[in-house]
Amino acid sequence: MEQKIRKIVRHLRSKSEEERRHILNLFMFFVIVFMFVLWIFSLGQTLSDPESKVKIKKDLQPFSVLKSNLVDGFNSTTVDVVP
Repeated sequence: MEQKIRKIVRHLRSKSEEERRHILNLFMFFVIVFMFVLWIFSLGQTLSDPESKVKIKKDLQPFSVLKSNLVDGFNSTTVDVVP
C-alpha cells in the first residue's frame, strides 16, 4: 500500500503545476459531492422523525419574531417620511 502511494506521489511530482492543480480541483470536487450526498442522506433520516418536526417548528419561531420585528421597523420608517 505504501509503495503505491509513493509511486502516485512521484508521478504527480513529475507533472506540471497546472496539471497538478487541475487534478487537485477534480479531487476536491468529488470529495465535496461525496460529503454533500452523505449529508443529504443523513438529513432524510432525521427529518422524517415526528419528534424532529416538532423541534424544527420550535427552533424556527425566533426567526418569525425577527421577521415581524424587521417588517414593523421598516413600516415605521416608511410611514414617517413626508415628501
